[in-house]
Amino acid sequence: MSSPSKWIARALVLAACALSPLVHGADTRADDDAFLLLRDAARQDDAAKADFYADRLGTYSAAAYVDYYRLKPRLRELGEEQIRGFLTRYEGSAIADRFRNDWLLELGRKRDWLNFDEQYPLFALNDDTQLKCYALLSRVLKGQRVAAEARALLVAPSGYGEACGSLITALAQSGQFGAEDLWAQLRLSGETNATGPARRIMLLLGGSDSRVAQAIDLPALALARGVGVGRADHEAYLVALGRMAKSSVKLAVLALHKATGLTAQEQAIGWANIALQASYSLAPETAGYWRQSNGAPLSLDQMQWKTRIALREQSWGEVKADILAMPAALREDAAWTYWLGRALQAGAPGQASTEATQLYRSIAEQSNFYGLLATEELGRQITIPPAGRAVAPAEIAAIAANPGFQRSLKFFAMRLRFEGTREWNWELRKMSEREHLAAAEFARQNNILDRMVNTSDRTRVEVDYTQRYPSPHDDIMHPATQTLGLDKAWVYGLIRQESRFIMDAQSHVGASGLMQVMPSTGRWVAKKIGLADFVQDMLSDVRTNILLGTNYMNMVIGGLDGSQVLATAAYNAGPGRLRSWRATLTGPLEGAIFAETIPFSETRVYVKNVMANATYYAALFENKPQSLKARLGSVAPKGNAVAAELQ
Repeated sequence: MSSPSKWIARALVLAACALSPLVHGADTRADDDAFLLLRDAARQDDAAKADFYADRLGTYSAAAYVDYYRLKPRLRELGEEQIRGFLTRYEGSAIADRFRNDWLLELGRKRDWLNFDEQYPLFALNDDTQLKCYALLSRVLKGQRVAAEARALLVAPSGYGEACGSLITALAQSGQFGAEDLWAQLRLSGETNATGPARRIMLLLGGSDSRVAQAIDLPALALARGVGVGRADHEAYLVALGRMAKSSVKLAVLALHKATGLTAQEQAIGWANIALQASYSLAPETAGYWRQSNGAPLSLDQMQWKTRIALREQSWGEVKADILAMPAALREDAAWTYWLGRALQAGAPGQASTEATQLYRSIAEQSNFYGLLATEELGRQITIPPAGRAVAPAEIAAIAANPGFQRSLKFFAMRLRFEGTREWNWELRKMSEREHLAAAEFARQNNILDRMVNTSDRTRVEVDYTQRYPSPHDDIMHPATQTLGLDKAWVYGLIRQESRFIMDAQSHVGASGLMQVMPSTGRWVAKKIGLADFVQDMLSDVRTNILLGTNYMNMVIGGLDGSQVLATAAYNAGPGRLRSWRATLTGPLEGAIFAETIPFSETRVYVKNVMANATYYAALFENKPQSLKARLGSVAPKGNAVAAELQ
């Protein structure tokens, strides 16, 4: 956009904001402080305090939120007329949908299916697992068949709560869930350390809930009791094997070898439970454990780890068989689509190669890690699509005049990122791709770069990669990376994943700023580079954050043979963990396989995203095609001096 256009756009935005009654500048600082106290009172279910602060905010711009926070603590005692009044008054807004979510949970708890069934189709976001369970429970009680939908939904026992627990009971009592469904749920509960759900399911099966609880919480004692008699005791023992393997694979293997009276399938289940935990440590015996699990019914996580270990072994025949054994929904994930193509290519020429090409084409348009790898398998490198028609000032002004986006800006200014993001995303639901690009540009003008990236990422036909991959603070970043000889594309790729360019970002473990530098890391790096008088607050300064972050990246990659894959994993999980993962290698391993087999889910996703980001940034900065495969390279088993020093 040319400079005059920028001035016109800014003028239109200011004009749009001036006409709106929702501009946050109309509220005083005292009003904002009272609103924050109101929000805290509602979160603590303190109705009296909520009333007190709400009464002081009669003319507050975010009136719907004032009403919501006043009502939320007393939802269970509100009359239906009051609830419906709020929903009618603010119908179509993000906060009304939030309130409907709250009411639906209460309706489900009370088994008020008449109102629940009326309101549930009106819940727009439909992102609450508890409500999905209540909706299926309502249908079960009406005699409808929902078992297939329930099996697809019930995959995370730790989040079941009352709703999903009641659904499982109803499915069992109605005969829609048979014993095998319940045994599968029991094993999944053990796998995910969900003692409560395991106890409830064991009672449905007629077994001892205390025995399965002991198997999860005190596996050594459970194993010492022996296999027991009957299937319930056997299944509890198998759960205990998996839990024991979490702390000692060797003891779990010894217990399984000593176990007598288990059927062949039960032995296979025991090996699968052990193999899953061994996979997380990348133990060299893991592939053998998985082979001994043949015939066991596997959870989704077990299926994927069985495949990952076969990948590490480069046993392409097993990779192919394992992926083909996955349910269709999982098999169609971009990762397994790509690896199935690779397995087909490795297995045989001719028809297999044709099938692989079809698989690559099915995901090559995706802009993710595996979409890029598939593109290269098709013989093309990574390029930046040409930008479409520039967003006009009038399009941005229309976004600026939108009350939802104005509320979002107000919340961001108050550091209420959750509320701001909810309002922003709510408005995007109704918009075209052109409006998404305009909203992203509006976010850029207001320096809300995480919303710019997220919003622009949603478009498929009209794209603007300068929105998707911004490079702010380049006046600081360029000399910092140039001095260190560091790949600027990689650094920006990491920042995009770490903080989405939120300067005041704070992680749950205390990492700060653009590059999410931990205080201990900041102190260590500051000492190394001679930065005197370092204090933790300096991590919030852009220049200091970039200085420390880039120097740390340079130190880490310097001790890892220049591998961006290894250094990225170390940046996220810590050099010590990376050193232990790398020590399990017996020879060079393709970078993509190493990334797919990282034991920590967060780090696995992180590395893939950073490497894909870096490839796009390089294409933008260098204005020429790039290779993700070349960037990934291969990794080798070698020591890590930096990790040793940081430990």
